[in-house]
Amino acid sequence: MSRVGKNPVEIPSGVEVSIDGSLVSAKGKLGTLAYQATGDVDMSVEDGKVIVKPVGTSGRAQAMWGTARARVQNLVTGVSEGFKKELEINGVGYRAQVQGKNLVLQLGYSHEVNYPIPEGIEIKCEKPTAIAVSGADKQKVGQVASELRGFRPPEPYKGKGIKYVDEIILRKEGKKK
Repeated sequence: MSRVGKNPVEIPSGVEVSIDGSLVSAKGKLGTLAYQATGDVDMSVEDGKVIVKPVGTSGRAQAMWGTARARVQNLVTGVSEGFKKELEINGVGYRAQVQGKNLVLQLGYSHEVNYPIPEGIEIKCEKPTAIAVSGADKQKVGQVASELRGFRPPEPYKGKGIKYVDEIILRKEGKKK
């Protein structure tokens, strides 16, 4: 039985949630997002809360119950507050800057890495070594942050590369004489 699915999703003021069959859409100050649920769950809006219930007692219905509730929560949070991932660049000469609709990264390669910023995502570089990725869609924000980290993942000897701000890099000792 899902512990997550039991809790209803609170709808904050300024957010409008509509359910059309298995399609849930949320509209707020940061845009509109939608989620197509499976037929294993039943959703309804009752007095400012979205309630998700499983259809039947199958294992798949139980699994999708918590998943659907979490996805609806992410929709509501995304259109009201948004999501943010912060990255940090370590290394001599490594830096980033936003130029128009591209993020230009200098990561020790012989060339600059140009990353086109996807629609619905906002990237800011407060400092040349800090990147903030924000947007309404949690999946998209995480995907963009992961792609940026993939250009130069942190290495364990000196810690050079792009890492999440809260990520801990396990360091290794260098070779001995």
